[in-house]
Amino acid sequence: LTLIGAETHLPYDRPPLSKELLSGEWEHDRVVLRKAPYDELDLELRLGFRATAFDAATRTITLHDGSQVTADGVVLATGAAPRVLPGLPALEGIHTLRTLDDCMALRAAMERGARVCVIGAGFIGAEVAATARARGLEVTVLEALDQPMVRGVGERIGAALAALHRGNGVDLRSGVQVEAIEGDGRVGRVRLAGGETVECDALLIAVGAAPVTDWLEGSGLTIDDGVVCDETLLAAPSVVAAGDLARWPNPSFAGESMRIEHWTNAAEQGMHAAMRLLATPGTETPFATVPFVWSDQYGVKIQSAGRFSAADRMEVVHGAIDDHRFVAIFERAGRISGVLGFSEPRRVMQYRRLIASGTPFDEALTAVG
Repeated sequence: LTLIGAETHLPYDRPPLSKELLSGEWEHDRVVLRKAPYDELDLELRLGFRATAFDAATRTITLHDGSQVTADGVVLATGAAPRVLPGLPALEGIHTLRTLDDCMALRAAMERGARVCVIGAGFIGAEVAATARARGLEVTVLEALDQPMVRGVGERIGAALAALHRGNGVDLRSGVQVEAIEGDGRVGRVRLAGGETVECDALLIAVGAAPVTDWLEGSGLTIDDGVVCDETLLAAPSVVAAGDLARWPNPSFAGESMRIEHWTNAAEQGMHAAMRLLATPGTETPFATVPFVWSDQYGVKIQSAGRFSAADRMEVVHGAIDDHRFVAIFERAGRISGVLGFSEPRRVMQYRRLIASGTPFDEALTAVG
């Protein structure tokens, strides 16, 4: 077994990069995935080696130093990389957040007492804003949409997310467009359309991520916003994909093609991909899951499961949105398709089971006490 990774660090947990590790509450040793020594395993670690090409027919991987690795079976799990804004200037103090090194660089900036500006109010941007505010820093969040995550959660819940940030001292500016990022060798301000400026000492770009597939061009695999797999996660003979990279038809949602950028999916899908690679012919099973994601912001645990958008019918079934303690469920095609809760973990997980079983929406409205 050979494990190849572009980073020099041993495998680690990513969610704390925007929370406990970034805040300084944890150190590096708390985020490593394996506590026991790796030399106990029959494993060759090739850390600090970036894959640059792949031949699916021969299952040969080319690395950045020109060396090659050929295997009987391959798991592709190169994840996603942060998107950046076009025309981004080469100034110090501009950050993205994906890796351990990214986290430590941003943490060092925050430890200098920086005024932090975040572009993007998705999960990463929101968590970093919450962490920075907990450190007592001045934080401005710039969001192009009218409310945070409004396309996914709708106006009412988007407004609740906005109120949560503003209530904790964040200068959240919605519906704004970034025109330029300026500074003299180091970032100093963000200029918005209309001429208004936001002064900052550190800037985080948090405008989403894209699957890392450039190295797979010409590989023989089908690439379409990720590596296209069948329902068992097979991308080619003896080649599987998992995590942020994989696009597959999820049987739990009538075979809807999806690619999911969340921790739970990566963990569950990685195990299934390995089992698929080792499966005896005729014993292969599809990867059927109800996506689940969580975020911790200002002491509020935000959790969602399933598939939903602002276009879906939404009903609040427990609590009240304005109180920041509630559960809302979503309907598609007459069934419960999604759930979102603020500080209601038990109920969210109960609704996740209803989503998995295809429960009719009208039945789900009163199914959880």
